[in-house]
Amino acid sequence: MEGKDSSEEAVAAIEACYQGFNPAAYLQYNYTPPRADFQRSDSIVPWKLSCLHKAFSEGEMPLIIYAQRNDIDIPASWIREETAGWVKCALIKKNPTAWTEKAERLRSVVTDVLPINVHQPCPLPAGSIPSSGADCLVSSFCLESVSPDLPSFTRALGHLSGLLRSGGHLLLIGALGESFYLGAPGLQIPVVPLDEAQVCSSLRTSGYQLLQLSVYHLPPDMRVGVDDVSGVFFAKARKP
Repeated sequence: MEGKDSSEEAVAAIEACYQGFNPAAYLQYNYTPPRADFQRSDSIVPWKLSCLHKAFSEGEMPLIIYAQRNDIDIPASWIREETAGWVKCALIKKNPTAWTEKAERLRSVVTDVLPINVHQPCPLPAGSIPSSGADCLVSSFCLESVSPDLPSFTRALGHLSGLLRSGGHLLLIGALGESFYLGAPGLQIPVVPLDEAQVCSSLRTSGYQLLQLSVYHLPPDMRVGVDDVSGVFFAKARKP
């Protein structure tokens, strides 16, 4: 019981950090050049998008639930067309003049934006997904940045597994070797510093079949002082 109380207190401390989280600042730190430079093949954001594109091109995974950070105001307002530019960089790579059309297509297929608590056995509100489970879940830089330690990260993976149908896929993007990132000017949010072996072990412990693990190593000029990340991983896993 004492261990459970300690874990809950640690999660609550992480939650308190996010009270000062500034989504606009976070997007500025991470989704502008050099980290989001589509003229460079070694830029972080193009690498992440290419991993996702390949994963979805390899098989049909029609239902996606995004496990985002606790602040969902920006994606929700973008869907309502109140905020214009935060996803533009992800839409202009192939045809800079067609991004508005792609934006509208994306808006048309997103049915809702919901809060999610990965530390609860049932992370989403009841009825959010079909009773049979989701075909695919995508989590990007979420679990390691809302978990106080490696066991909490592993448990969160297990909770997400409960949202998937048998045979469903998890596409997981996360940081390697990161102990903090800036969530706002002067606000350092702690992160579980993972390595490749820990990611693989946590997925298998949580019951996933690991299908692919790709790793991106940050070039020196991508280390812009907003975190101490050394790399990024992309994992594709299946729930048996």
